[in-house]
Amino acid sequence: MRVLLHTCCGPCAIFPASLLEAEGFSVTLFFYNPNVFPLEEKVKRRDALASLAKEEGWTVVYDDAPYEAYESRVAMLERPRRCQACYLMRLEKTARAASDGRYDGFSTTLLVSPYQRHEDVRRIGEVLGNRFGVSFIYRDFRVGYRRGRSAARGKHIYMQNYCGCGWSLEERVMTDASSRTSL
Repeated sequence: MRVLLHTCCGPCAIFPASLLEAEGFSVTLFFYNPNVFPLEEKVKRRDALASLAKEEGWTVVYDDAPYEAYESRVAMLERPRRCQACYLMRLEKTARAASDGRYDGFSTTLLVSPYQRHEDVRRIGEVLGNRFGVSFIYRDFRVGYRRGRSAARGKHIYMQNYCGCGWSLEERVMTDASSRTSL
């Protein structure tokens, strides 16, 4: 069974791709992340994934939509609706690509992160799977989150410290600043 795995970054790909392959799936990674800001961050994530994929023998399909495509869809939304719109945008593109490429199913590395809205991702994936006629492969990959991060450290793969969008970067900077001032 061929699976297209939406991939946000290298560290998050390690556990889901390995698990799906161990289950007998033929996995192709799909890097589509217009939410990542700034462009330099997106390039770091893409390059780190390319390096890891080469080492692991994984195939990656890249779709480098600009940040403006994401921002125009979510600019007026607050959390959690902004996150839901982001999931929808990325998973819709993945489901469409899976259908067009005649994959049997699709999934996402968003399901590995304990910081993502897991049930929203699952619900959106299932709806899109039905719409595009391709199975959404649901797995709770969170059990492998720390393993994937540890493996990425061991391979010296770049690891970001925020989700990707400008709002999550701002939250991270503010959190870091407040923790330094409280010391």
